[in-house]
Order: sequence, then C-alpha cells, then structure tokens
Amino acid sequence: MNKPKTGGRVKIWRRTILVLVALYLLLPIVAMINFSTKTFSGGRGLGSWRAIFQQPDLIAAIMTSLELAAIVIGLIFFLVVPTVVWVHLKLPRLRRPLELICLLPLAIPGIVLVVGIASIYRWISIHISESPLTLAAVYSMLILPYTYRSLSASLHSVDVHTLAEASRTLGASTYKMLFGVILPTIRAGVMSGAVISIALVLGEYTISSLLNFQTMQVEISLVGQTDGGIAVAISLASLLFVFLLLVAIPTSMHRENKELESETA
Repeated sequence: MNKPKTGGRVKIWRRTILVLVALYLLLPIVAMINFSTKTFSGGRGLGSWRAIFQQPDLIAAIMTSLELAAIVIGLIFFLVVPTVVWVHLKLPRLRRPLELICLLPLAIPGIVLVVGIASIYRWISIHISESPLTLAAVYSMLILPYTYRSLSASLHSVDVHTLAEASRTLGASTYKMLFGVILPTIRAGVMSGAVISIALVLGEYTISSLLNFQTMQVEISLVGQTDGGIAVAISLASLLFVFLLLVAIPTSMHRENKELESETA
C-alpha cells in the first residue's frame, strides 16, 4: 500500500529538481535577453544586436575564434582520436599513462600555463607568426581531458577489438579500419569532443588576453567597457550557438541510427 505513495513522492521530487535546475539555467539567459534588449529610454529594441554587425573588430575576433575552433576540431580528429583508439587496441599498458597525461591540464591553472608558454609564444611571434591561430596548440591541450574522457567512454561501450579483428580479417587496411569501421561506432564521443572544443574556444579568455591575442572573449571585454548591451548580446548569441549544437548533433545522430535500423530491417 505504501509503494504507490513512495512512487508519487519520488516523481514529485524529480519534477521539483528539474524545475529548480531549469530555473537556475534559464534565469541568467532571461536576464541577458532583458538587458540586451533594453534601451536608454526604458523601452525595448534590438539596437544592441544590430550593433554587433557594426563592430568590425568584433566580427574579426569572432571569425578568428571560429577558425580556431575548426583547427582544434581538426587536430582532435586527425591526432587525438587515432592515438586514443590505437592505444586502446594495441597498447593497453599505456592507457593509464596516456590518461594521466591527458588529465594534466585540469591540474594546471590557466595563469600558470600562460607563464610557462609565454616565452614559447614570444619566440613563435618573432620567428614564425603573430597570428592568433597559433593558440590552437594550447587550446588542443586544454580540451584533452574532456576529449579523452568522451572518447574513452565511447570505446568502452563498443567491442572495438572484435570490430578491428573482423575488419582486418576481411582485408581492410589500418586506415580503413580506423576511419571506416571504428570511427563511425564512436562518433558520439567524437562529436561530444567537437562540441566541447567549440564551447571552450569561444569561451576562453585568460590565455588569449594575457598573450595579447584578439579573440572573441577579449574583444567582448573591450566592447563591454563602452557598451554593455553589445557585449551581453554577443555573449548570449555564443551561448545559443553552442546550445543549438548540443541539440542538433544528438538529433541528427538519432535520425541516422533510425535510418540504419530501417535499412537493416
């Protein structure tokens, strides 16, 4: 007799927690919308949002950050993913050392990291390039903990060894085995790493600011000193962009899985 009452209480608590979490996440966004659409006269308008496209330095910084995100995703796809998969398949004794190395950026504060790499970037700016795109190397290192964990979880959820042995038995090359057989099975982890990369690159401020590179967050900080509405508007736009990616990627993957199931059926 007490089971239905207990189940009803659990449902109430679950819904209460979901509502509280939703309010915690949505209230700042609502406040940002309210601030970015408020005019000096007390009315409402989209002047701050239109002004984004009238800031050439801000547009250039946004494009730089998007280019950095694309480069970081490429480094993840062509360097990190094959390395993690190969260690998982062929060098299982190196899993723990590799995991320790990938988790090191979590233990190193950003300001300490900047002090360590400042001299390296000074040499790079003198002898190679002053482009902010060189930050891709640092950003790739910063996202290693999150990328490694997402890839590791995907690899442990699939029998990768059987897939690798089957593909090699059928005559597949190493390249075909990695990118044609194993990679599609762990694409959820790869896409999660890509989304995290975009979010980190678009939101990173400390390293780029201390190294005097004009990225999106640095430019937002500069714009915010003269017009807070524009700064809040572009910050909200970047949040919505990452949120749309988080929603769109699982949805597209779910559709592809349904199509594959219907084809096999």
